Amino acid sequence: MTSTTEKAVVHPHPQRWAVLGVLCLSVMVVVLDNTVLNVAIPSISTGLDASTADIQWMINAYSLALAGLLLTTGSLSDRFGRKRALLAGLVLFGTGSAVAAYAGSSEALIAARGFMGIGAAVLMPGTLAVLMQLFDDEERPKAIGIWAAVTSLGFAAGPVIGGALIKHFWWGSVFLINVPVAVLAIAAVAMLVPESKDPTVRRPDVLGSVLSIIGMVSIVYAVIEVPEHGFGSAEFGVPVAIGLVTMTGFALWERHTTDPMLDLGFFSDRRFTGAVASGVLAAFGMAGSLFLLTQHLQGVLGYSPLEAGVRVAPMAIALLVTSNTLGQLVVKLGAGRAMLLGMTVVASGVALLSVGTTYPPTLAGLVLVGVGVGVSQPVAVNALMGSIPPERAGIASGLSGTLTELGSSFGIAVLGALLSARFVASLPDGVPGRSLSEALNSGADITVVREAFSNGMSVSLVIGAVAVFLGGVVASVLLRRA
Repeated sequence: MTSTTEKAVVHPHPQRWAVLGVLCLSVMVVVLDNTVLNVAIPSISTGLDASTADIQWMINAYSLALAGLLLTTGSLSDRFGRKRALLAGLVLFGTGSAVAAYAGSSEALIAARGFMGIGAAVLMPGTLAVLMQLFDDEERPKAIGIWAAVTSLGFAAGPVIGGALIKHFWWGSVFLINVPVAVLAIAAVAMLVPESKDPTVRRPDVLGSVLSIIGMVSIVYAVIEVPEHGFGSAEFGVPVAIGLVTMTGFALWERHTTDPMLDLGFFSDRRFTGAVASGVLAAFGMAGSLFLLTQHLQGVLGYSPLEAGVRVAPMAIALLVTSNTLGQLVVKLGAGRAMLLGMTVVASGVALLSVGTTYPPTLAGLVLVGVGVGVSQPVAVNALMGSIPPERAGIASGLSGTLTELGSSFGIAVLGALLSARFVASLPDGVPGRSLSEALNSGADITVVREAFSNGMSVSLVIGAVAVFLGGVVASVLLRRA
């Protein structure tokens, strides 16, 4: 087995930039779907006569499948080939999208969303793993920066595209649009992407796969139940206990077996641990903050979903510009200092969002977030993927994606719960506070309701900013010691 300190020399591929475009297209179709769905929820609810619980499961089915399978699919992509994984993931995702577009019931749409989550889990680890194979140490940070910028661009463009589709077509169009994009990506992957996989023959780690799936699905399910039942409920406590016990068993098994799915020795490398820790804390702060911000833009500032999407776009533009212009500065600073600088700028942007009662300070905060992510994300991904043997890049990418998904879920749950508690406490007696839309439609003074929501959001975003800053500190210390 290749050690974590012995790495094969990566030679640039002659068509690497064209392949990078294909990888970005593959990632874009997955990222777009998540944000497009948020805009389509009211239309789906009306069209399928879906209950609140149905809508929640349309979102959660995807998250559970993605978080539960990423470790296993990352390992499988290393074993059987990243190109095969990309093609299989795109086929699954495109098929699920077509079924979702014409779903005739809530149950059918929930099943289709779960199928799409499986496709995304098969697809995602291979994109970074292929990128690591094609680019050398000099060009890799720029390639990773472009990959990260496209991811953020998809996040910002989703509401814009979704709003336009809902305005002119039916709700199924937000899923149907994935199909031609997936077909184009399949053709491009088949023609351009070279195959790569782990040359070492390993026995399948069936027990490790089963334990990781049960553990991650249980933990993510527990977090999903927090907004409805709270952290002290059995709905949270029982699945999180099952998840923690199962993941402990997974770790013990991975240390025991001769062919582990996940080499826990990766965590002995401070670059790997620093990048993973910063990713979890950054995901916690940013996912929770941006989740609350979208509600603020529509419910408090009064923008339509399409207008809100346009106003989030400056974050992605700032990220794209920064990641492609500040490469030399990052090199001069070194990984540790660059991570601290980038995450501090992100934290400052999130903190500024907390006082954004009007759009100008919100705009400034979004730009700072984009600039900070443009500096820090390429450094983090390069540190993560550069600390492991290239032949194990799929499982490393899967692990990173799993923990990021977990951090995002916790961020949305924790910051959302804090917002809800402060929101309810700030409302006048008798005004329902289960959601912002319910309070706004209750007949209460709209100004009072909006102020209550803004007060709650401010506290949550400050905590999100602290989490991001701590992620920068942890990563900086570990990367500089490495």
